[in-house]
Amino acid sequence: MSDDFSRKAFSEAPAPTEAGTTHYTPVTSTFSSFPVSPYLNYDSRYLQQAQPEFIFPEGANKQRGRFELAFSQIGTSVMIGGGIGGLAGIYNGFKVTNALEQTGKLRRTQLINHIMKQGSGTANTLGTLAVLYSACGVLLQFVRGEDDHINTVIAGFSTGLLYKSTAGLRRCAFGGAIGLGISSLYCLYLLAQENSTNSISKFL
Repeated sequence: MSDDFSRKAFSEAPAPTEAGTTHYTPVTSTFSSFPVSPYLNYDSRYLQQAQPEFIFPEGANKQRGRFELAFSQIGTSVMIGGGIGGLAGIYNGFKVTNALEQTGKLRRTQLINHIMKQGSGTANTLGTLAVLYSACGVLLQFVRGEDDHINTVIAGFSTGLLYKSTAGLRRCAFGGAIGLGISSLYCLYLLAQENSTNSISKFL
């Protein structure tokens, strides 16, 4: 056996022994003293153990913007409104039919009418609010050039004003106050959640 063959860094050549068995000796890297597997032609220490879960283009946001979120928000609001209105329709339908002592097909028809009427009405209301809120949020993001909690508060306030704008000045101001309060509570919740996440990460 030649000396060149025995000097190879990752050789798998068996070394003859007196007992006739073969042994594979652990091979060390030529550039360090760290043992490397004889079947791998690289040092495992140089592998990156932690990799990012997602790859984003340079300059791209790591979360969806308000325009992308608007579609899911509107659809979710309509579905939630339909469910809440349907449950309210069932309750009112049983209440009315019991008061009128209706039975059979007439009672079922009245129940379906109450469910459909209240379900569609509540779904339209929440869907309209979601459309106004999303439109205000997207417009603010385009004008200000950033997406933050200020946009959320202003969008909530504007949604309340616009939704009650045809009901008089007093109700318009009342609707704006409700929108401002709900959006402010939502922003406070997000801030508290961010602070708790940051505090937990410091102890890890």
